[in-house]
Amino acid sequence: MQVYVNGESKQLADNSSLAELIAQLGLPAARIAIELNRIVIRRANWEKTFVREGDRVEIVHFVGGGNENPPTGNVSRSPTAKAAAQGPQAWRFRLTGSEGVESVAQLLKRSA
Repeated sequence: MQVYVNGESKQLADNSSLAELIAQLGLPAARIAIELNRIVIRRANWEKTFVREGDRVEIVHFVGGGNENPPTGNVSRSPTAKAAAQGPQAWRFRLTGSEGVESVAQLLKRSA
């Protein structure tokens, strides 16, 4: 069957679950959130949620990391700037979805 993953056409076996799709794509399940036809699907439901012909799947992939060279000099002392300057403890992310993606905070909250 044909489905769209992050806007790209993909061929999947009939009756594929979201968990099977993630495995087929080789994605780390612990670091992603999935939206199926504009509805965020909880990780606990991936095994029992099946993709149908023409479905649109958006996958948001979170990448942890930090800045090995934190900024120096005259850095703003706002809470956000302080967190950003902490280097390895700071987190960054990459959105790989192409449409209909909610804010990262909402996705994390809803997919847990």
